[in-house]
Amino acid sequence: MYDYYLGGIHNFPADQEAARAVIERSPLIRTIARYNRAYLGRAVSHLASLGVRQYLDLGSGIPTEGNVHEVAQAQIPDARVVYVDIDPEAVSESLELLAGNPYATAIRADVREPQAILDNPQVRKVIDFSQPVGLLMVAVLHFVEDNEEAWGIVGKLRSALAPGSYLVLAHATVDELVFDPQLLKRTQDVYRRQTSTPLTPRTKSDVIRFFDGFELIEPGLTWLNQWRPEPDMVDEFKDNPQMSSFHVGVGRLV
Repeated sequence: MYDYYLGGIHNFPADQEAARAVIERSPLIRTIARYNRAYLGRAVSHLASLGVRQYLDLGSGIPTEGNVHEVAQAQIPDARVVYVDIDPEAVSESLELLAGNPYATAIRADVREPQAILDNPQVRKVIDFSQPVGLLMVAVLHFVEDNEEAWGIVGKLRSALAPGSYLVLAHATVDELVFDPQLLKRTQDVYRRQTSTPLTPRTKSDVIRFFDGFELIEPGLTWLNQWRPEPDMVDEFKDNPQMSSFHVGVGRLV
């Protein structure tokens, strides 16, 4: 569905049907998806500029424009990347794209089983957890319904990271003035009926708890369009940033 929102070609009729149903209820979803992808690119580019050489991308999805390894390796040619997704098609497409790239791979795993991800031999082969890691959790945690489970996932992953690692997060929000309650319910109903991952947006106070143990870097936890925008970026949410519907931030493990 995310690939469909971005205008990609790696999606199936069932994905298209579900995505169109969401677009009908939330017409801004395609714009939000583009901004989310652009935020990921800006965040990875910033981490690479700080010298972060390895990345663990959870809920990476089907490859599309501006993939993490492309952004990181543009600055650090031997930057290491592991893509993790629950969808076998996403993993297959990723492995096909990464053929011949010795510094990146993809595995199939469930974000709700963080220890299995940390113990995966392919992850351990690519990622050296004694060195800083960019942990990328962009638009994935709102597919974990239970708050305690979601916070626990990040806590388990955080415990494996070396100081100087970073958490890059993007999360759908239900803060006041963002979602009409009935519109949110109808959108959630689409995900429940047509996917195995129900949508669970959270408040800003809930989202910021994911950064326990991390020190947020400037500009802190912001709306999707406000995190270090490019100077020439055309900002469709400038006057109403809450309409971007996502809280995002980058934190450094201290």
